[in-house]
Amino acid sequence: MALVTGASRGIGRGIAEVFADEGADVAVNYVASANGACAVVEYVKGKGGRAISVQADVSKRGEVEPMIERVWNELGPIDILVNNAGNAGADPSAITGKPFWQSDPTEWEPFIGVNLYGVFHCSRAVIPGMIERDGGGRLITVISDAGRVGEPGLEAYSAAKAGAAGLMRALAKSLGRYEITANSVAIATTNTPAVRRMVENEELAKKVLRNYTIRRFGEPSDVAAMVTFLASSASSWITGQTYPVNGGFSVNL
Repeated sequence: MALVTGASRGIGRGIAEVFADEGADVAVNYVASANGACAVVEYVKGKGGRAISVQADVSKRGEVEPMIERVWNELGPIDILVNNAGNAGADPSAITGKPFWQSDPTEWEPFIGVNLYGVFHCSRAVIPGMIERDGGGRLITVISDAGRVGEPGLEAYSAAKAGAAGLMRALAKSLGRYEITANSVAIATTNTPAVRRMVENEELAKKVLRNYTIRRFGEPSDVAAMVTFLASSASSWITGQTYPVNGGFSVNL
């Protein structure tokens, strides 16, 4: 059974739907888009799986723990956690465009809250159950190439994503004895509602794509394919890694 955070739209929705295609039961986390989450639940059920939608702001531990308890009670033990919730969480106004040196620490909090503490809270909440079931769980965190190479104007976001990847590497070493794996997937610009305006601006899109080896934006299905592999038994000897799914925006050794 899989819990996918931020799964009501975009990449999270794509991951949840591919999981359903593979026969998994899915808990669909969301913050504000209840209708979107319900649509994903119906998709999973249409594929023969069990599913529920669960509202929680993952940046708040007090909301994460009741979410995990409800998922356990209604769907059973969590075998796969996908930490997908990101951007600025439920507060898109947090992207101010200010230079970092002119920003206030309060403006960093939405990015650090969802992208770093959200991963801390959800991972902390599911790991004990994975250990109790003799291990074999999967922790998968969707980060960004901003966390690998940096992104000007998004310093707090870049730092939080890098921190989340560091957490996965450390957890991989701590949890290896239980055969629980922890990996990250680093994405570049992907065609989601958050960037739809840029994708649809032909001139701007052309300028952005000059930095990509494969001259197209990513699709949620591109990310979902890698996440599904890392969630499967085929990846049982892979842990502590970061896999770029980025059209060649950056390269990895």
